[in-house]
Amino acid sequence: VLVAGSLFAMFAGFYYWCPKWTGYMANETRGKIHFWTSMIFFNITFFPMHFLGLAGMPRRYADYPTQFADFNMIASIGALGFGLSQVYFLLFVVLPAYNGKGEKASIKPWDGAKGLEWTVPSPAPHHTFETPPDAKELHAAGI
Repeated sequence: VLVAGSLFAMFAGFYYWCPKWTGYMANETRGKIHFWTSMIFFNITFFPMHFLGLAGMPRRYADYPTQFADFNMIASIGALGFGLSQVYFLLFVVLPAYNGKGEKASIKPWDGAKGLEWTVPSPAPHHTFETPPDAKELHAAGI
């Protein structure tokens, strides 16, 4: 559970910030494929481990009785699928975005995005602001 929370939060961060970092939107369809394959294979990996624990298998054993082999095989297949879905993420989501393939990102691609970082072009120029922004003007503008 802790691993899933951390990994899926990192994926969400990538999808949210990708337009600002690269200037291009990540492919939404490929992002959905990545999410669903990751979610399904993650559950295939860890759900059988609950049954193994209830059946009395201790954690972190290199060798185990044969009655646990089937659920361990299912968990191993799930881990392989989860790993392959991360390779998919790298090859078909991350690299195309960084290589400039895809839809060009607008300054503010997300409706709820607020803050100074969303007032400049994507990707942000090297010198973002020639003069420091006025906080009162930004507050009045709702940023």
